[in-house]
Amino acid sequence: MRLFHTSDWHLGQSLHGQDRDFEHACFLDWLLKQLRERQPDVLLIAGDIFDTVNPPVKAQERLYDFIVGAHEQLPLLTIVMIAGNHDSGSRIELPAPLMRRLRTHALGRVLWLEDGVLDSERLLIPLPDASGATAAWCLALPFLRPAEVTGAHLGDDYLRGIGQVHERLIAAAQAKRQPGQALIAISHAHMAGGSVSQDSERSLIIGTAEALPASLFGEAISYVALGHLHKPQRVNGEERIRYCGSPIPLSFSEIDYPHQILDVVCQGEQLVSVDTLLIPRAVDLKRIGPLPLAQLLAQLAELPELDLLAEVTRQPWLEVRVILDEPQPDLRQQIETALSNKAVRLVRIAAEYAGSAHADGNDSAALIDLDQLTPQELFSRAWLAQYGNEVDQGTLDDFAQLLQDVQQEAEQP
Repeated sequence: MRLFHTSDWHLGQSLHGQDRDFEHACFLDWLLKQLRERQPDVLLIAGDIFDTVNPPVKAQERLYDFIVGAHEQLPLLTIVMIAGNHDSGSRIELPAPLMRRLRTHALGRVLWLEDGVLDSERLLIPLPDASGATAAWCLALPFLRPAEVTGAHLGDDYLRGIGQVHERLIAAAQAKRQPGQALIAISHAHMAGGSVSQDSERSLIIGTAEALPASLFGEAISYVALGHLHKPQRVNGEERIRYCGSPIPLSFSEIDYPHQILDVVCQGEQLVSVDTLLIPRAVDLKRIGPLPLAQLLAQLAELPELDLLAEVTRQPWLEVRVILDEPQPDLRQQIETALSNKAVRLVRIAAEYAGSAHADGNDSAALIDLDQLTPQELFSRAWLAQYGNEVDQGTLDDFAQLLQDVQQEAEQP
């Protein structure tokens, strides 16, 4: 059985106000080509399909056009997609009855039956091979929100609730599978030891809970397709527990990431191989600086000239970081003049003052955009500015729970 593992598409994302639809369209066209050429049995999309809980219509059209196109060229392909922390679980599941006709399974939430019994049937998906026989079972684990794993029958411990979901679902899968059938898990979570990019992944901290232990996925699981972290990586060095990463760089901190999908092959219950398929980058991201203004303008002057015959949509996005000795009211005008007729698209200017950020070689005092701060960090800074002391952990826990309640209300269709 061959599986493709991808995640963190973030359809509808904008980069400092600039639309990324062209880049997503190029990726999805490339992915359709890989499906056609390699003929996998299964496509796994491990969450954060959209960038927001209320994605633009164009982003939703991209997803559903892709699913229809994949089904038309590979009628036997099974697609399993789960909601991530950026997604609305309800929205992901809304068209599920229609998508099942296209052999696509959309799981956004964990549900419980009476007396606290996990509704495992809806989370266990048979994965047929080319012959039509069930070669594996998929354990679908969308991003688990506290309201889904705590309560009267489960208690108030979020991490313990997550552990119970994993234990019960794995037990149900082992009871259902026949000898020779693999168990494949797909999950959207932050696993302990994972490497996080500087300003892309939204924090998953709930109270004091953050990273989950890899021990949640015992040796009975042949492969774990993870989403959430944008940098491709193995968890604890294990070949079978992998983040494939995002298909495009979602921030300037991801410029050097290798963007890819994973081509996974299982023989019976055994994981045979995991190969990397590198995704061509449709649009480059460039970061120049931090440099003093004169040096920065000199570097900008050396950028390639605009080719009037080239596609504007393929011109690189540019972030410039400038070190100032004093305020420069016409800073943007100077930079934009230097970039006149250059083959780049300016999306961000970050100004830092010498002596505070770079005089001692320390970047920690550099200006930070609000979109680079997690809600918890922003709250902590506001508390310190208001009261003159660090916020205590109890207040942070209360804020985290309030934030979770607000996010859940926003996700209601």
